[in-house]
Formats: sequence, C-alpha cells, structure tokens
Amino acid sequence: MSSISIKAILQHHSKQLETALNLDSGSARIEVQCLLQAVLQANRAWLLTHPEHQLDDQQYARYAALFERRLLGEPVAYLLGEREFYGLNFKVSPATLIPRPDTELLVDLALQHIPQQGRCRVLDLGTGSGAIALSIAHARPNAEVVAVDTSTAALEIAQLNAQRLDLKSARFLQGDWFSALHDERFDIVVSNPPYIAAGDAHLARGDVRFEPRSALVSGAEGLDDIRRITAQAKAHLNPDGWLLFEHGYDQAAQVRALLQQAGFTAVFSARDLAGIERVSGGSSPASASKSKSALIHP
Repeated sequence: MSSISIKAILQHHSKQLETALNLDSGSARIEVQCLLQAVLQANRAWLLTHPEHQLDDQQYARYAALFERRLLGEPVAYLLGEREFYGLNFKVSPATLIPRPDTELLVDLALQHIPQQGRCRVLDLGTGSGAIALSIAHARPNAEVVAVDTSTAALEIAQLNAQRLDLKSARFLQGDWFSALHDERFDIVVSNPPYIAAGDAHLARGDVRFEPRSALVSGAEGLDDIRRITAQAKAHLNPDGWLLFEHGYDQAAQVRALLQQAGFTAVFSARDLAGIERVSGGSSPASASKSKSALIHP
C-alpha cells in the first residue's frame, strides 16, 4: 500500500462518514480525528500541526479497521473504549450506555444539594459506566457514593473507572434498583434510568442501535422504571432528601405528575443546553417548608 497522509485521510474519510451516517461535516471530521489520534497515540494539537505525516502500513491497517466499523454505524466511544464526561475520561463498553453531555445536567443539579464539606450519602441507580456516580465523587470527595446496577459487566467497567480515577469513596452493588440496599437511606438519589418506549423509532437509529437495550427501553410508554423508582425512593431518602433523574425529551410533565402523586415536594424540571426539559426531581415530604424559589435550576 502506498503511504497516505493525515490530510488526505481527513479530507476523504470525513466526507465518507458524513454521507454514510448523515453527520454534519464538523462531527464527521472530529470522529476521523479521534480514530487517528487513537492509532497514532497523538493528541489533537499534534494531528493538526502535522497534516503531511504519513501513516505506515501497520498504522493504516489499524485505522482502516476502525474506520470500516464506524462506517457501519458502530459508535466511536465503543471503538475507542472511552468517552469524556464531566471533564473526566471514562472507559465504556457495549455493556454500558455511552455517557452524553445532556446527562451532565443531572450531575450539576445533584451537586447543588451536596455540601462542599461535610458528609452526604448519594445513591446512583443504574450506574452503567459509573459516569454520574464518579463525577459526583470526584467533585465532592467527602460524599459517600453508592452505585447500583443489575449488570455484572457494567459494574466491572464502573469499578475499573473508579480505580483509574482513584476514587475510593464509591461503593458498588449489584441489584435491581433498590433491592440490594435493604434499609439504607441517602440524602440524594440520582438516576439515568431506561426511559425509551419499546416502539420508539429512535431505537433503530444512530449509536442507540449498539447500546444495551435493557438500559434504554422501559415499557410501552418508557416510564415503567421511573414509576418504580419514584414509588420506592421515599423509603430510602433521609428527611430533606432529593430524588433527581433524567428522562425523555417529552416526558417532563408526566414525570412531575408521578413525583407529586408520590408525595414529593418542590417538584421541578430543568432544561438542558438545547432548552429541553431533561431532568426532573423533587424533595422528600419532610422538606415541604423549603421554598422552591430558593433553589437554582437551569
């Protein structure tokens, strides 16, 4: 094979990805850059300042194998085995959801209720890669964080991420939502549960096609797991505790109603950077005297 330069790869393969996967040109180029960075073990700055660098045969073979898999739709995060979230780098695998920027809002809101100093018990339900739990643990070193998932494979990834990030305050349990927790109580319960309806057309599109269905789908309306969490959460919340979770783009009103029916107070929904109501939550009844206006929600 004749040598090929970084510049040529970026020009030709970015266009191929753009067409094959219906990506915008900027996203396609970034994805090709990410694959090249992984193969060349170089950062983006080096890549941009060495456009004429030519890949040798072995390097190009590794790159081409990754690129062909991406052309078939396999997510870049799974190809590279990692994804950045909340300023940290997390290992991911097909056993875990891919952490997304929208979910950082859930971490932001949780941190509003966790003191910089002092103890606080935090529970992350359906932790997957551990991105939410470990981002909280990293930002609040004094917090005691417990992360739960039903998947052994996902918990292995989460524990690996905790080790890599040297976050010893996180504890991991296998179980179905609250089942492994017995009578434990927490100050904050967070979750990014399955919330896609079983018949949703989005399940056949994009990266979602490759992600674990059990972490995506939750009954005919997409609300089965949110109902279960909402119904059971008060038994595991301390007085003035908070329940916060991510949900679908069109589910905020239904989720607020579920929280109110379960007796939560100060119920709210917060919007993500796209202006979509992405996270909802409420406080355990003991904090009914607190004013919602005293809280900051984007």
